[in-house]
Amino acid sequence: MSERIGFITRVQSFSACHRLHSKYLSDEENKQIFGKCNNPNGHGHNYKVEVTVRGKIDKNTGMVMNLTDLKECIEEAIMKPLDHKNLDRDVPYFADVVSTTENLSVFIWDGMAKLLPPDSLYEIKVYETDKNIVVYRGE
Repeated sequence: MSERIGFITRVQSFSACHRLHSKYLSDEENKQIFGKCNNPNGHGHNYKVEVTVRGKIDKNTGMVMNLTDLKECIEEAIMKPLDHKNLDRDVPYFADVVSTTENLSVFIWDGMAKLLPPDSLYEIKVYETDKNIVVYRGE
């Protein structure tokens, strides 16, 4: 029998605040583009992240990856740097990058990719709200 490929996903929630503001745009342009999300005092979200890894289903363990290991990677790459943080002030990455959900998904991808086995990370899906969702696959 050929080797089977499986996908496993772990869901994690965290809370953070941010302000959508680009230092490369004028205050007026920021207000026009980002609207209420450009509020100088920021605003918060209860984010939900789905981390999906892909790999061969090990014939001895029956697993693509041990979920305990995946949970530990999520703790390091997502929870420690992001949970209960001001993304713009507490996370150095966002000093020069607008803290959109698109850029947040890239930040999470980069952090997870450093901790997981090579080429195993398949997808990061970030729910900013129930209606606003970003998918990033490392491209």
